[in-house]
Amino acid sequence: MTEPKHSTPEHPADRHDLIRVRGARENNLKDVSVELPKRRLTVFTGVSGSGKSSLVFGTIAAESQRMINETYSAFVQGFMPSLGRPEVDVLEGLTTAIIVDQERMGANSRSTVGTATDANARLRVLFSRLGKPHIGSSNAFSFNIPSARASGQITVDKGEGQVEERVVTISGGMCPRCEGMGSVTDIDLGQLYDDSKSLNEGALTIPGYNADGWQVRIYANSGFLDPDKPIRKYTKKELEDFLYKEPTKVKFESMNLTYEGLVPRIQKSFLSKDKEAMQPHIRAFVERAVTFTPCPECAGTRLNAAARSSKVKGINIAEACSMQVSDLAEWVRGLNEPSVAPLLATLRQTLDSFVEIGLGYLSLDRPSGTLSGGESQRIQMIRHLGSSLTDVTYVFDEPTVGLHPHDIQRMNDLLLRLRDKGNTVLVVEHKPEVIEIADHVVDIGPGAGTAGGAVVFEGTVDGLRASDTLTGRHLGYRASLKPSVRKPSGALKVRGAKAHNLRGVDVDIPLGVLVVVTGVAGSGKSSLIHGSVSGREGVVTVDQSAIRGSRRSNPATYTGLLEPIRKAFAKANGVKPTLFSANSEGACPTCNGAGVIYTDLAMMAGVSTLCEECEGKRFQAAVLEYRLGALNIAEVLDLPVKDAATFFGSKEARTPAAHEILKRMNDVGLGYLRLGQPLTTLSGGERQRLKLATHMGEEGGVYVLDEPTTGLHLADVENLLGLLDRLVDSGKSVIVIEHHQAVMAHADWIIDLGPGAGHDGGTIVFQGPPADLVSAKATLTGQHLAAYVGGASGAKVGGGKPEAPRGRAARRS
Repeated sequence: MTEPKHSTPEHPADRHDLIRVRGARENNLKDVSVELPKRRLTVFTGVSGSGKSSLVFGTIAAESQRMINETYSAFVQGFMPSLGRPEVDVLEGLTTAIIVDQERMGANSRSTVGTATDANARLRVLFSRLGKPHIGSSNAFSFNIPSARASGQITVDKGEGQVEERVVTISGGMCPRCEGMGSVTDIDLGQLYDDSKSLNEGALTIPGYNADGWQVRIYANSGFLDPDKPIRKYTKKELEDFLYKEPTKVKFESMNLTYEGLVPRIQKSFLSKDKEAMQPHIRAFVERAVTFTPCPECAGTRLNAAARSSKVKGINIAEACSMQVSDLAEWVRGLNEPSVAPLLATLRQTLDSFVEIGLGYLSLDRPSGTLSGGESQRIQMIRHLGSSLTDVTYVFDEPTVGLHPHDIQRMNDLLLRLRDKGNTVLVVEHKPEVIEIADHVVDIGPGAGTAGGAVVFEGTVDGLRASDTLTGRHLGYRASLKPSVRKPSGALKVRGAKAHNLRGVDVDIPLGVLVVVTGVAGSGKSSLIHGSVSGREGVVTVDQSAIRGSRRSNPATYTGLLEPIRKAFAKANGVKPTLFSANSEGACPTCNGAGVIYTDLAMMAGVSTLCEECEGKRFQAAVLEYRLGALNIAEVLDLPVKDAATFFGSKEARTPAAHEILKRMNDVGLGYLRLGQPLTTLSGGERQRLKLATHMGEEGGVYVLDEPTTGLHLADVENLLGLLDRLVDSGKSVIVIEHHQAVMAHADWIIDLGPGAGHDGGTIVFQGPPADLVSAKATLTGQHLAAYVGGASGAKVGGGKPEAPRGRAARRS
């Protein structure tokens, strides 16, 4: 008789299947508590500014990273960013968090798509093994390693110390002329200085080189130059020393410093950095003063002659890196070499991942700094797809940014693949296509700013759809085509556009109407608009480049709002405007107007504490005695935009200049933002709309917007469409690069590029009103837009089951 089988008791380690958050209060969160299932895909939704990022990035991911950083030695922690403990009561069940955000890559001008994904490293090994003629190890194909010969004494241990002389040769692939940069620079000296002035009179016109500044004082007191003589009167020797002198030690104010000619100093301080990562005023100077031309010796390939001479099947490594990745993947697939079979398999997998994720149109030699935020995020995904890690938490910030509806399904497949490897995937997202694949949904709201910060729904997608939350009501929202479109008032002509993959495009862009430029990622939209329209007179461009500023920067300083506010306070109280600046005379002397005190703990990470003198208000106590209406300057900067607009529009504190800026900020959906909120706390979508509000005050007849729906909730998209309509109705021409079907449906005119990406795109496949695009269904965009405006009951593009009717799908706000 057999004994009955007993069920195996659950192992204690298997019970930790939830991430538990209790009492999260970071930023605007109001004691939020959630339980997130591990090894599942959780999507966080809610209006922009509701607190999604505060919960996901500012609480869960931040605490995971902080705890990992604490495992390193104090010495190592000193080189890592300081991470404060999030405002939360309990965080349980955390795993290692890997953040895949939209920060642009490439602060280093030597960084390329190939170096960022390790595809370049594998390709270098491949050429070092198979290339004919053989020129050396993989270093011989690296544009980041120079070739050098050096002789020196080395010690060989043969039982006793023995010194012998040897010549050491480093075989790198760097082009000696351009030092692996691919381009050479020519500096316009007239943009560096005004030769009618002397150094002491402020001759230098370089950002940061003020007459009384440190940099200029070194030149003025070096002994090589006369600081009071106009530059045009310099002798030949003085001019040579001023512009090109080799680094030389000089004594300056009892210190030993290095004097160097102006041109090599500019090359080191400005030109060694990636132009795209520079602050706007620095980038404007570089674009004005420096011309970049392809290196005549390496033809822009960055590699020396030896590296270019070695070939595999008639292709050298420079040619391989310049190929479109989808073509390179086919070329690698055609290589059949058993000696490097594992390497080829890994390289094929990496290149195929590019194609799967919709980046097959890139090339490996593309500089990282030229990638958009969405492209940078997908490049990071490629690295993680090939990772052996499991049971980690991947955190994504709107992974569908920059993706055509056709590409979103592929992105969904990749998110599910990461989950199916046993990982926890947390996604902050607004697109219904991504929300619908979630295993678990957390909806934050109900509003933005102080009106948000609470969990309004937690559960399944079906439960969200049936709920009465703002997201639930809009999940099935479908915009309809306009019954009539506006008549253009003219046309902006583009002829023979050939930037990047464009094939000599000729197009007349209608003026006085809302034009939407669309097409799959990499089809040539940005190349057409930014390359042929943005630079023209009267064109105001609002792109996706990040707002850069210090921790002191806030919406009031960025938009220029603080200036009229300071003047209004000064006029009302009969004092100087500088008193009402936390960066000037009115600053708290203890924290210098920062509101917090930063303490450097040497080898340990520094800490910041609230200033006890001003209690974080940033101003001297005496300054806070002055009032405009009923409020002091600190209280005004703590106002949300919506309340501030009412305040500065009232009789007592009426300030038309401030009210106009606040009205524009409110129009772009930032009414909940506090005036003094640090820019570092804003999301990508908030930063972009802040730029839009600033640019709306500029004089210009044509507005170019690059994906303005980034970071916008489904409900906010309707507000954006209203804003675009008001711009057009006020006499402006609006050109929008966009993938969102609601914006396409609302357009007066659509320009669709394609049919594919990279060399499969670059042509205009449709231009006309949206109704014609929908009825023709001749392009990918047309097919998706037809399914979209067909309502919730329409069939999905590309086959599949028809979608079930979704409650309020037909309702439009």
